[in-house]
Amino acid sequence: MATYRTHALVLRKTKLGETDVILTLLAADGRQVRAVAKGLRKPGGRFGGRLEPYAEVDLQLSEGRNLDIVTEAVTLATHAGLREDYDRSAAAGVVADVLDKISMEGQTEERLFAFASTTLEVMEGCEIEALPALVVAFLGKAMAMHGYRPQLDECACCASELGESGLFSVASGGALCEACGIADASAVRFSREGRAWLATLLAARMADVPGLAMPPEAVADCFGLLRAFVAYHMPARLRALDFFAGQLPRD
Repeated sequence: MATYRTHALVLRKTKLGETDVILTLLAADGRQVRAVAKGLRKPGGRFGGRLEPYAEVDLQLSEGRNLDIVTEAVTLATHAGLREDYDRSAAAGVVADVLDKISMEGQTEERLFAFASTTLEVMEGCEIEALPALVVAFLGKAMAMHGYRPQLDECACCASELGESGLFSVASGGALCEACGIADASAVRFSREGRAWLATLLAARMADVPGLAMPPEAVADCFGLLRAFVAYHMPARLRALDFFAGQLPRD
């Protein structure tokens, strides 16, 4: 059988039989790869703890009829801190879940891997208080890469100036002027401050997000909006996002 090597992030593990595992991977070129790691759940197995979620690995795979088979694994970054800390694990789970849904087998997206790797690295090293803002920034940027960048500079319906409007339509994909907002039954309130912060997050590098000192009220405002935005444009349910939402402080 033909073999090949790939640099990848481990997104998910699914049990297969008594000792095997199906790995969902994000390859370096942005493709999704699903492969079997034989004996991964067997005590003392040859892969040890090298194929845990969020780990960055260099793999050798053997092409199979339905799923490829992992024959060799070298750890490049364990990101163990994301698995060992409850809050970091909840945030990283959102990253893995979204990447699982937007990456596709056979379809490349060159920007996705570096974006994902940087996000996990920043989440592992930042203060816990910065995690919600990082999740918000990740969601906005991931949706933009998926073709759904929120329109924040002008009305998403008529392209006019937004003025003092504080309305947003997930269906139209962006902020609305007052006139269009009145006509759109799906429009929701989104403060001008929240809109400004979301624009800042979309423009910022992930490594710079923890230093922005984003107010908790703005984080909550942007998170609520993006959660609805993601749910509308990504039909698959994101359980990790629902879980993370349940961990956020409530008024």
